Amino acid sequence: MNKSPLFLLPLVPALAAAQERPNVVLILADDMGYSDLGCMGGEIETPNLDSLSRQGILLTNMCNVSKSCPSRAALLTGLYSWRAGMGAMTNHGSTIPSYQGFLNDNCVTIAEALHENGYHTYVSGKWHVGDAEPYWPEHRGFDDTFHIPNGGGVYFYPSLFPQRFDRKLYRNGEEVFPRADWYSTDGFGEVAVEFINNPANQTTPFFLYLPFVAPHYPLQAKSEDIQKYLGRYDAGYDVVRKARFERQKALGILDPRFELSAPEYPDWDSLSAEEQAGESERMAVYAAQIDCIDQNVGRIVKALKDNGLYENTVIIFLSDNGAVMHHFNDTPDVHYGGPDCWASVGKWQNVSNTPFRQGKGREFEGGIKTPLIISWPAGFKKSGYLVKDYAHITDIMPTILELTGTAYPKTFKGNTIQPLDGRSIIPLLKGRHINRNRALYFEHMGWKGMRQGRWKLVRKDGAEFWELYDLKKDPYETNDISSSRRARTRRMAAKWQKWADEVGVEPWPLSH
Repeated sequence: MNKSPLFLLPLVPALAAAQERPNVVLILADDMGYSDLGCMGGEIETPNLDSLSRQGILLTNMCNVSKSCPSRAALLTGLYSWRAGMGAMTNHGSTIPSYQGFLNDNCVTIAEALHENGYHTYVSGKWHVGDAEPYWPEHRGFDDTFHIPNGGGVYFYPSLFPQRFDRKLYRNGEEVFPRADWYSTDGFGEVAVEFINNPANQTTPFFLYLPFVAPHYPLQAKSEDIQKYLGRYDAGYDVVRKARFERQKALGILDPRFELSAPEYPDWDSLSAEEQAGESERMAVYAAQIDCIDQNVGRIVKALKDNGLYENTVIIFLSDNGAVMHHFNDTPDVHYGGPDCWASVGKWQNVSNTPFRQGKGREFEGGIKTPLIISWPAGFKKSGYLVKDYAHITDIMPTILELTGTAYPKTFKGNTIQPLDGRSIIPLLKGRHINRNRALYFEHMGWKGMRQGRWKLVRKDGAEFWELYDLKKDPYETNDISSSRRARTRRMAAKWQKWADEVGVEPWPLSH
């Protein structure tokens, strides 16, 4: 398959002053790896997202919070997730306020802020920042909702694995029961199109939040999508990973001076023919899940164009974390892909996260790095830009607030609102280098991390010592230099601890 190149223009983009406040569509993938999109070097067919990256701007160093719930909290509030009450997952709800498992009253969501600015607000997809009804999106600024409150992992409905993911669907607070051929990626996209088709959008700007559950495990996809990819991965992990790496260098995403990090999968030839066939099929289903996301992005773009809304709509796309590291297949007697399959992408995660180490739930780059696409035809008069400066998922909210001319409140519904941790990335979109020595902090269930400029600090869960990496010389974190940079390691570790105390990070496992 031929991939359209990413056009690198010699001039910096100009932000045009749109005549009206722009609409905003915020699209979130679930557990998608760094290299899965075509515009990021992947072989999966994602023409609609690739097109958005060429028409807009592609940021290649957007950091997330390495896991679903905390990333969503940070995305929606512009705060480090502990300050929003989501230090871990919803099912780890604790008496500790920073780990209570739902958004607290001292934060506002993007929807709440935009609603106060006259926006109509919609959500279609996975919520996962408050399972119980009082914490649903209907109570956090969204006017029209279609969502799964307590997480993802469901594709065909009802799930054949209710003991694992007992998911229910709600439309504006009322449970709904979809048709027999319902598939969640298409279902969320279909309702999103309904929202876009609302005639009220012709006179009132809107915010649409579209958090898919794909490509989160289990590996379940539509048969027609799977057929496109069967046989495409027969060459094995290493061949596909190295091909992605070469395309990333050709696209200008990666510096060609550096070698690919060591593989985290077995030698393909060590597998039996039967095992190879199963692994190839496993990745084919994963690719089909992402392909379906892209199809629905195309439907969103078409609906915007059909309604005359596309030019003045900001579209933002990213993932909540890297590809999942869990390697399991609890249904070995069935083919991958159907509603009776319960398996993960397995060892292919290292391919998905090319060129980085590890993945979801870890503070290495494979867990916390996502591409970010942002498109706004009426606002970005130049397009096709590649931005390599790093930013953070908390930056999305202040960026949206600036683009829409929306104030961030000091109080809301009688509650004091915490100041934003994120910063607008509008200067980056204008081609300026900002905050290049900015400190970013990470933690998830005992894993710890910090980045400041070229330096990256990581401490594995249960480890006694911190590891230090120089990302300028070692962008894939292959050479721990903490023993030769002890003073820097100590200084950064002390800064991390000061930050952790301020935001409410607790030792893991939680004491109560």
